[in-house]
Amino acid sequence: MATIRASCTDCGDVELTTADVHVRVCTADNQGTYTFRCPTCHMAVVKNAEPRTVDLLVASGVSYSTWSPPLELTESHPDEPLTHDDLLDFHELLGDDDRLASAVASLIDG
Repeated sequence: MATIRASCTDCGDVELTTADVHVRVCTADNQGTYTFRCPTCHMAVVKNAEPRTVDLLVASGVSYSTWSPPLELTESHPDEPLTHDDLLDFHELLGDDDRLASAVASLIDG
């Protein structure tokens, strides 16, 4: 089993085995990270990994998985973002049963 040297933000340099490290790559942009639990302080550590580092870790036997970002991140949002006033208006709408019923009815009808 290969020895991997990494650094913990609290403890500094640590030595790990391939079983201690896990690589994750995003399917949308191929950005990679590797994670491990520090053998000294037991904190979870996540580090960005260049493609070359990902390749070296996987070639040495580190477990590997991919992930996809939620679809909401790819949705277009042509409207302006909500403002504080929009939120206050919505809050008032929720407190007025007649206005709320009218708003729901307009969504159903239209």
